[in-house]
Amino acid sequence: MTQTRKLVLFPIVHTAEDLGGLAAAVEQARPTITAKQRFAEVVGAFWRQVEQAADVLPVSGDGWRVYQDGLPICEHEQAIVDDLAAGGSRNHRLVKRLTERGAQLMGTESAELLVEEYQLQKQLLEQRGDMTDAEALEAGRLAAEILVRRDRFIAERIAETLAPGETGVLFLGLVHDLEPHLPDDVEIVHPVGKPRQSGISG
Repeated sequence: MTQTRKLVLFPIVHTAEDLGGLAAAVEQARPTITAKQRFAEVVGAFWRQVEQAADVLPVSGDGWRVYQDGLPICEHEQAIVDDLAAGGSRNHRLVKRLTERGAQLMGTESAELLVEEYQLQKQLLEQRGDMTDAEALEAGRLAAEILVRRDRFIAERIAETLAPGETGVLFLGLVHDLEPHLPDDVEIVHPVGKPRQSGISG
């Protein structure tokens, strides 16, 4: 009997510490102090729920892998996580805790796709309000296309690296729709509910 592969999927909301050069523009999209405070409160409560669920996973040094939204396949995955964790990212602090408990950190995404999406999002944020309807529609189409390509790449990466009997832990932004791209033998577990049930847009 073939051993199944398990994927523990945590939906995440990116905080300013995760967004790098996009953080200032994203912050400006919430115009009032009340809106910013409310968003911070909701995100804080959300992350506490994720942290509590992840901290009780029976992670060991054998058969556990951690995959992270936005983490490119490169030679410096751990350094990227360490830097972002030191900068205050709750997401990457949690990833670091899991690796310290023995889970293997996995580069998860295509660097080329991440750069392509970053450049598009930067353009959209900088030109917000100045685009014609047609330009906004085309930009939205391109963004959606890149997201699907990212989802396919992440799914292929998990399929190629998660061995039978192993458990993967994936932290993935709410806008993603990964499950249709995963192989049937990957059992998906949702410790804090499916992304569309979380009630937060990220």
